[in-house]
Amino acid sequence: MKHEDWSGDRVSVYSTLAARNFAKNEREANDYYATEPKAARLLMGVENFAPNIWECACGEGHLSKEFEAAGYNVYSSDLIDRGYGEVRDFFTADMPCSDCDIITNPPYSKATEFVGRAMEIIQPGHKVAMFLKIQFLETQKRRSLFNKWPPKTVYVATHRLRCALNGDFASIGSSAVCYAWFVWQKGWRGDTVVKWIN
Repeated sequence: MKHEDWSGDRVSVYSTLAARNFAKNEREANDYYATEPKAARLLMGVENFAPNIWECACGEGHLSKEFEAAGYNVYSSDLIDRGYGEVRDFFTADMPCSDCDIITNPPYSKATEFVGRAMEIIQPGHKVAMFLKIQFLETQKRRSLFNKWPPKTVYVATHRLRCALNGDFASIGSSAVCYAWFVWQKGWRGDTVVKWIN
C-alpha cells in the first residue's frame, strides 16, 4: 500500500497495535487502561496472597472484583474517581492495613515509581504484584530498581491479555502487546524465575 492510499491517522495505527506510547495529547490523560479480569484469575491460579489486598490503581474495579469474588478482603483506591473505590494518591497514602499485599496494573508511565513506592511501604514477607508490559524488564533506569528489589517471579502471558483504554473492552479486539505479572516478595533475594501462564 502506498502512503497516499492510507486514509487513517496516527491514532488509528496505534489503536490497531494496542500501543500506548503515542503523543500525550492522543492518549487518555491519566493513562487509564483497564485490565482484562481474566488476568486476576490467572494470577490467583499461580500465587497465594495475604487475606488483605490493596488495589491502589483500581480504576473501575476490574481486578478488585475478581479478588473479592475469590474471598480476599480488597481495599480499592485510585487517584481518579471512576466510580469505584476511594480517591487516594498512592504516593502519599498510608497503607490501609499492616498486613496487606499490593496488587495492581499501575499507569505505565509511573510503573517504576509504583513498584518502588510499594516495596518501600509494604511489610517484610508481603508481596507486590504488578501487571506490566514485558518491556518493563528493559532500560538502565529500571536496572537499579531490579538490583535493589529483584522480582521473585515473572509470569508471562503466553496468550495475549488485553488492556482497554478507559475500560472500553467492547472497542478492542486482540492485543498486540505482551503483558506479564511481575511478583515481588519483600526481603526475598535470589534469581528471578520466569514462568508462563495461560
